Amino acid sequence: MEILNNLAFGFEHALTLQNLMYCAIGCMVGTFIGLLPGLGPLSTISLLLPLTYSIPTDGSLIMLAGIYYGAQYGDSVSAITMKIPHASSIVACIDGYQMTLKGKTGLALFAAGISSFIGGTIAIVVLATLSPFLGQVGLMFGPHDYCALMLLGFFCVSFVTTGSLLNGLAMTLIGVLLGLVGTDVNSGVSRFTMDLPFLMDGIGLISIALGCFGIAEIVKNLDDKQEISPFNGTIKLMPTWPEFKRIMPSALRGSVIGSVLGVLPGGGPVIAQFAAYAAEKRFSKFKEEIGHGAIEGVAGQAAADEAAARTSFIPLMSLGIPENAVMALMMAAFVVKGIQPGPDMISLHPDLFWGLVASMWIGNCFLVILNVPLVRYWLSVFKIPFNVLFPSILFFCCIGTFSINNSLNDIYLTATFGLMGYLFMRMGLEAAPLMLGFILGPMLEEYFRRALMISRGDFSSFLYRPISGSLLALIAIFILWQTIFFFKQQSQRTQT
Repeated sequence: MEILNNLAFGFEHALTLQNLMYCAIGCMVGTFIGLLPGLGPLSTISLLLPLTYSIPTDGSLIMLAGIYYGAQYGDSVSAITMKIPHASSIVACIDGYQMTLKGKTGLALFAAGISSFIGGTIAIVVLATLSPFLGQVGLMFGPHDYCALMLLGFFCVSFVTTGSLLNGLAMTLIGVLLGLVGTDVNSGVSRFTMDLPFLMDGIGLISIALGCFGIAEIVKNLDDKQEISPFNGTIKLMPTWPEFKRIMPSALRGSVIGSVLGVLPGGGPVIAQFAAYAAEKRFSKFKEEIGHGAIEGVAGQAAADEAAARTSFIPLMSLGIPENAVMALMMAAFVVKGIQPGPDMISLHPDLFWGLVASMWIGNCFLVILNVPLVRYWLSVFKIPFNVLFPSILFFCCIGTFSINNSLNDIYLTATFGLMGYLFMRMGLEAAPLMLGFILGPMLEEYFRRALMISRGDFSSFLYRPISGSLLALIAIFILWQTIFFFKQQSQRTQT
């Protein structure tokens, strides 16, 4: 009953006309920036942060939160329709764009919208009921545990790739090497920069994502020398009952995965999407279709993405620990308003805490109302002739890449990765494992170093800790299972 009373108290504050207006503005701005290549909630919140001085505390924080989780849905739209991903929608390019090529764009966007609503709703329930407890669980993870968790993530490559496992591992290794480019944090030594100053800060995720997915797909379509239009004039928006039954289990699985990974520092939507996709390839009844336009690949990713965006607020508001760059900016917004996030926030500022939680569900409803009926308008982009559409996409890719650091070098890098992505496509290699390696590689290195520094070089310390030891045991079981499965396949081939 106490939870219901707290939520009623939160809705009392969130449903004021002023806060409803700021919530709607945040959702609309977030969706719009999610559609634009290269832009994202980090750059937008950083630009709008000074404006919060003149906006009431509740309204400003509700608006900034709406920008963050609203951008997650916009990310999926651009990834599904044009294969132009952001960091949190890389996996949506795999099955979502395949559905677009089959004329099922409306169904894919509907699945993403409904799954995002389900994921957001479940995450809000988790945020309201388990915020203090889950915050403490996230605090229990040390460098050893995060290192084991990142290592487990590398073994998801067999689920992310739809082709040869060896090719997937090779692409993952390339991603790890690309992630090592730049200045070493501990020693300050430049690595793999080829004496180019602009590589001292490393390679940006946006440059690789836009290049290997968006630009590579455009070059591939132009090289095919045929007019390929994924939109044939008919829009199938509502799923059939069998399709709806395929959406629901994937959305629920993705919601759980995203809610858990959103709590962990270094997790969030980026890691959650890969984990949800791996779960679908393992547990879905239609696992053989995943990677070739399966609706489960869209639904699970969208739910995990949205759920992780919500539960990312748990360590911030419960412990005062921002788990990613966006949450660090949100913490700055709290501090600007004279509020210190942490264990005392619920008791000292109950109106703000519960009002923000309630506004997230209201924003969830806004996103469904705004986006699902607008699917037909998103699809109208395919009525534009390709000789106009492709240069426009390239233009926005360049603008988005340039806006991050105001550097032409980022545009050159994006073009280079666009060429690499095109060559990968022609060789039958996939870019998703590369992105997995690029994201997890530097994180694994950082936590591995911290763990060895704490244990003074004792590798056995990974086995002694309960969490890291359990994760390593899970990895060993996974390797054993994969080995048995491999030899079983080989024996079946020999018999035939």
